[in-house]
Amino acid sequence: MKEQPGDFDLSAFLQRYGLFIYTGDPEGDLLLIEDEIRELYQLGVIDKEEMVQALAALRKRRKA
Repeated sequence: MKEQPGDFDLSAFLQRYGLFIYTGDPEGDLLLIEDEIRELYQLGVIDKEEMVQALAALRKRRKA
């Protein structure tokens, strides 16, 4: 699925924090990404708006 202009770039978001997740299992990757997003929020690294955007992009990727 091609990203539209203005879409949240989940890969760039993760790379900004030095996170590169690839296990070879796409569903497993998505679970790890979700955990990392929530942990970034809990640690106060990202704000609630960024967390919501990242989780929405994750859900969109799951549906694709």
